[in-house]
Amino acid sequence: MKNMRTLQKRIAYQLQQGSLDAEVTGITCDSRKVQPQNVFVCIRGNRMDGHVYAEEAVERGAAVLVAEQELEGIPEKVTVLVVKDSREALAQLSCAWEDNPAQHLVTIGVTGTKGKTTTAYMIYEILRKAGIRAGLIGTIETRIGEKSIPSENTTPEPVVLQKLLSEMMREGCTHVVMEVSSQALKYHRVDDMMFDVAIFLNISEDHISPIEHADFEDYFSSKMLMFAKTKTAVVNLDADYIERILKEAQAAQEVLTFSTKDPSADYYAYNIRKDGGDTRFSVKCEAFDEEFVLTMPGLFNVENALGVIAAAVKFGIPKEYIHSGLLRARSSGRMELYASKDRKILAIVDYAHNKLSFE
Repeated sequence: MKNMRTLQKRIAYQLQQGSLDAEVTGITCDSRKVQPQNVFVCIRGNRMDGHVYAEEAVERGAAVLVAEQELEGIPEKVTVLVVKDSREALAQLSCAWEDNPAQHLVTIGVTGTKGKTTTAYMIYEILRKAGIRAGLIGTIETRIGEKSIPSENTTPEPVVLQKLLSEMMREGCTHVVMEVSSQALKYHRVDDMMFDVAIFLNISEDHISPIEHADFEDYFSSKMLMFAKTKTAVVNLDADYIERILKEAQAAQEVLTFSTKDPSADYYAYNIRKDGGDTRFSVKCEAFDEEFVLTMPGLFNVENALGVIAAAVKFGIPKEYIHSGLLRARSSGRMELYASKDRKILAIVDYAHNKLSFE
């Protein structure tokens, strides 16, 4: 239990009614999950408006309501705070409730239209090979130690995200690898977090719909928010709209680049070729010039691996662990190859949620 007076210091608000001395037991934005003495944050979504459920939250025992408008018919004993952006307030309150666990972890973010999941698993495996206890948060699952938790969102809502980061700390994790979606950036899910390294893979016209992004500009500008939250940005020079991306990347404290086409990149891949079921490629950078091997096909996976190599070198991870981590890296349902004993029949298990991904 915490006092609301200590939590509210992070947000700008107007007090509609009640007392800031309310003792609270947790935070939620889902009225169905409200517990006695909870803070209920009313957020507006594409499908529903959380303000409609304020009375239900009170009936379930909410002690504090946070909303973007004054609320009517709320019992006087319930504290109501009015804020400009309830999603932003939710993120800040969630961080404060968990005592900002991300500040005590080395954070690696991965964003891009395609390749986030595979890239996150590559980094995760390299960290594990190097003996670093790391957590993973992504589209498929969250991993904390040996525990796997199925995911509902690529990047969880702030209440869930901060709880997961806090649990990782308690389990002895020192690093966390996260997939960071455009929705997470647009709707403040990763507010109050600074990424030690963020990998920007690519961007294409995707996630444009009434319930995601109204148009490509909204999607693009949401992705660009990542750079202001990043110490070292690792950027793919082969991405579309690269000139604008590099301009936006200047918001990061440092920018490193990678490419399979431009030899001037900080990390340049060349001599890319298939070798049976493997993919071999050489990487030239300031630290070394040598060959790496992936046990998965696709030029796009070479791009993903390049970003990972740049991040690993930034963290000072020895090359042998980068090699072994990339050899082991797998993500369920992403470019999994199966063959008959005579190798005449080949099956590929992969994931594509639209035509662009399939192509």
